[in-house]
Order: sequence, then C-alpha cells, then structure tokens
Amino acid sequence: MHPANVPCLTAARIDCCVLANNHIADWGLEGLSQTLRHLADVGVATVGAGDDDQAARRPALLSTAAGRRLMVFAIACPSAGVPRRWAATPQRPGVHLLNDFSRASVKRVLDQISNLRRNDDVVVVSIHWGPNWGYDIPAGHVEFAHALIDEADVNVVHGHSSHHPMGLEIYRNRLILFGCGDFINDYEGLPGYEEMRPELALGSVMDIDERGDLLRGVQMLPFRRKKFRLQRASQQEADWQVDVMSRESVGCRISLDDDGILIGVNAG
Repeated sequence: MHPANVPCLTAARIDCCVLANNHIADWGLEGLSQTLRHLADVGVATVGAGDDDQAARRPALLSTAAGRRLMVFAIACPSAGVPRRWAATPQRPGVHLLNDFSRASVKRVLDQISNLRRNDDVVVVSIHWGPNWGYDIPAGHVEFAHALIDEADVNVVHGHSSHHPMGLEIYRNRLILFGCGDFINDYEGLPGYEEMRPELALGSVMDIDERGDLLRGVQMLPFRRKKFRLQRASQQEADWQVDVMSRESVGCRISLDDDGILIGVNAG
C-alpha cells in the first residue's frame, strides 16, 4: 500500500509485521526494501524479509509484558503462492523462503532457532503456507509444526495464508494455528466460498507460563467484517465458529464462554 497508510499500523499499536508472504514483493523487490525502511522509521519491527538473506532470516526481538524476550521467526513457503524468485540471497533482497519440508530444510530452521534462543525466551514461528481456501492440513505442515516444538522448543506456531480460520492443535501444551485466517481483508461479498463464512474472523489471545506452556488455553474472540471494520460476531455466528473449530481441531476442546469468547483447552 502507499506509505501514507503507515499510521493505520501505528494507530493499532502493531509491534511487529511479518513480511514473509505472497504479496510483499508485488511492487518488486525495490518496493519490498521501501517497506522495510518505512516500517523501521516508525519503530515497527519486521521479520521474514530483508535486504539480504541474513536479514530475511533474522528474528524480530520484542518483550513480553512480564519482561521476557519474545523472538519472532517468519518463513514463507511456495505452497502459499510465494514465487521462488522472491527468496532473499546474499546479493538481493527478498523473503525467508522454505523451499520444502525435507529434513535438510527443516534442520536449517531448527538449528537457527536453537542457536539463538535463550532458556527463558518465548518463541513464535510465523509461517505463510498452504492455499487460501479449505480445511485440509497437509501432513508436512503437521510434521514441521511438531518438529518446531519437539526439537526447538517453540512456544507458538502461527500459520497463515487461508482466508478463513482453519483447525488448531494443542500439542504438548503448545499452540499450533495451522491457518489463523484473515483479520481484515477486502473479500466481503466474494462469491463461491460462502460455506466457509470468509466474513468471520477470530482474534487469538494466549498466556504463556514460565515453562513456555499455555497457561489457560487459548481465547479466540469472534468477529465479523463489514465495510473494512470488525464487529463482534452474533451468538449464531460464534456458535458456527465453535462447531467448525471443534470439527477441524486436534488435541483440544473448544467451547463458548459466558462472554461469547471461544475457549480452546488441552483435551488431555
């Protein structure tokens, strides 16, 4: 978008922008580099893209409310429509691209996280993967998400690309969002996908304890989009979201509390 729109992010107090996605270089690699500079100028951290491959792979460093270090890593995948030519190189800007889920590719990511994290860090890995529509979760996504938790002690796997929320998993008391869905988009009234209710959104909120586990599960605030604004979802819409998330999720129970918020807790 035009740089004059940056105040939309600062007004919302966005701390970090994940730039590993399939639109970040729509205006060319020069546009990507300009985006990096504009966000840096207003103090918004960026991750997943950079002026060379080292910068694209570098995590964003933030702080939690409790004063712990929060590390955000970001990865883009060709399965989400990210062109391979957008991959950053030592001489060229681009995104942090994971070409496949081979053991060699996965190990490179796991080693980077393990080498940089401290014992008390909270680590989020944000991944742009998979198609825009549908609830099927590829086995490679599940295996990679589990490896991030098993081998790199990642606290949250934040998957995205789908325009609607997909199922989640609570695995070893860590949260995996396979597709968090859009929060704000311009697809209102788009025909052909009505059964997936693309106008509905979920905002996920979670607390991490001192061990790095989910403290009270995950809260998912139900919204609907209308004219580029978010409104609280109706009771009927929230009930529909509970049904879908319960059907599509693994390792957790999902219910609606008295405040109309979806609650996902470990099924064990």
